[in-house]
Amino acid sequence: MKIKNLPILIILLISLNTYAQITKSQHQEIDSLFFDWAQPHRPGGVVAIMKGESLVFSKAYGLASLEYEVPNTTKIIFNLASVSKQFTAMGIVVLEQEGKLSFDDDIRKYIPELPDFGETITIRHMLQNTSGLRSFHALLGLAGWRSDERRDNNDLYRLMLKQRDLNFKPGEEYAYSNTNYMLMVNVIEKVTGKKFRDWMKKIVFEPLGMTNTYVEDDYRRVVPNRATSYYAYEGGVFRRVPEYWGYYGSANVHSTTKDLLKWLTNFYKPQLGWNNAFQTLLTRDTLNDGRENKYAFGVLVEDINGFTRIAHDGSTGGFKTFIGVYPEEELSIVILANHSSRPWDTAIEIADILLEKRKSTNKMIDLSSIEKVELSSEKMKKFEGSYWDDVSNRIRVMSVENDTLKELQNDDLHFYPIDSNKFVILEDTETSTCEFIIEVGGTKKMIRTYNNGRVIISKSFDPSATVKVDLSAYVGTYYSPELETIYSISLEDKQLVAHHARHGKLEMRMPKKDILLTQWPLRKVEMSRNKNGIVNGFFATNGRVRNLWFEKQ
Repeated sequence: MKIKNLPILIILLISLNTYAQITKSQHQEIDSLFFDWAQPHRPGGVVAIMKGESLVFSKAYGLASLEYEVPNTTKIIFNLASVSKQFTAMGIVVLEQEGKLSFDDDIRKYIPELPDFGETITIRHMLQNTSGLRSFHALLGLAGWRSDERRDNNDLYRLMLKQRDLNFKPGEEYAYSNTNYMLMVNVIEKVTGKKFRDWMKKIVFEPLGMTNTYVEDDYRRVVPNRATSYYAYEGGVFRRVPEYWGYYGSANVHSTTKDLLKWLTNFYKPQLGWNNAFQTLLTRDTLNDGRENKYAFGVLVEDINGFTRIAHDGSTGGFKTFIGVYPEEELSIVILANHSSRPWDTAIEIADILLEKRKSTNKMIDLSSIEKVELSSEKMKKFEGSYWDDVSNRIRVMSVENDTLKELQNDDLHFYPIDSNKFVILEDTETSTCEFIIEVGGTKKMIRTYNNGRVIISKSFDPSATVKVDLSAYVGTYYSPELETIYSISLEDKQLVAHHARHGKLEMRMPKKDILLTQWPLRKVEMSRNKNGIVNGFFATNGRVRNLWFEKQ
């Protein structure tokens, strides 16, 4: 063999090894999923797939910088957004294995200045997002911060010292909260005496061979080969996202597809000395009432089309990210985008191409196995009426038509009676049961239980009572000591309007007495009245913040 042909042979061998485990057709089908990303003059991203120890797909699309027309490559560094949480969790796991902390330690052991909420919040609660702590961005929004303003861990710390309540009792439910993982930074720095960025590099990233991975704790830093993020607008217009993300622990690990594939393979072929650590990341515990929680330590462990998948996605500015692994199939998928997209949906499509679907283990109800009962229209009519749902802040109107119980706003729901007051509801994506309870005094409850254990309780109310409310009773100025901010409510042309110095006017509507709904960041206002019936404040709920008190001045 002539020496001059050696480079060609090497390239051919690499190529064969890279794509040996997927067919040409599969490769083309995966590539076609990113057709839009490959169009000229737009951002895109990088996709990498590994089966076993073989790289079977690796391709970059679009531009890393629109301003300078720099293309994305497989070596470009991306902000991983919330995918970062699993690395922070690994930092805690390492310390636990070294005996320097316990997952069941009270968080105030390491951050004693945090308020005493009357409940013990453990590190385990925080890793699994069951702490009840209000979420960072939602708090800042209520406090008057705009969505693109720079924010960092110190901003969260100041806010948390003033909080007086939780969203719920620790362990009672799962609720995603960036606050949990940002405060893990405080724990790691307290235990190690090192800066989080430096300690993570030395103890986690370097030992795992992740040489292009780091915690970004200064968003102003100039880093070569790093992508810029963009928002997509109608008409194919892209705008650069102002870099407001100065926080870390919950986000802002930066990495490449190559490093992330190294990380993911540890879930099925761990590097020497790391097996127990990666298995510990998969720790899942039930909630206080025994319901399943799919969120482990910084990763979701769930059934996807009959396969176990360990995964997480992320969104910070225009960065949209996904990394996931099917450990039994030794399949790893990484999708990193620098524009508004939905890589988590595309990741499912990739798995559908590469894996043959099999029966899911999700506990769906099989209609054929349901023992239905005959229930007359007269018996079902006692469940008719308007119900208020505090979770989604909506009215559900139940009515009986053609001997069938229906929710008027959703004709797609089919209620099958299985008892005198209980129904099975079949939907396209999930199955639930619905139980009606009529309490002493006539108040009705509609209890909806989903197959994943989620429970929504709606209560009956009289919509006509809303008409009788004196709207002027709501007018006034309201102050939150936890956020040190003010909202005013006024009447303008018989329309209730909330106002904040930074957010401006927010038009309000009243679906039921003492409940006012508006847009972000206030969303839902539930008025409070004293024993004389006089409005004395309100509780604000905007999703990841619940029932934050504003006192009427």
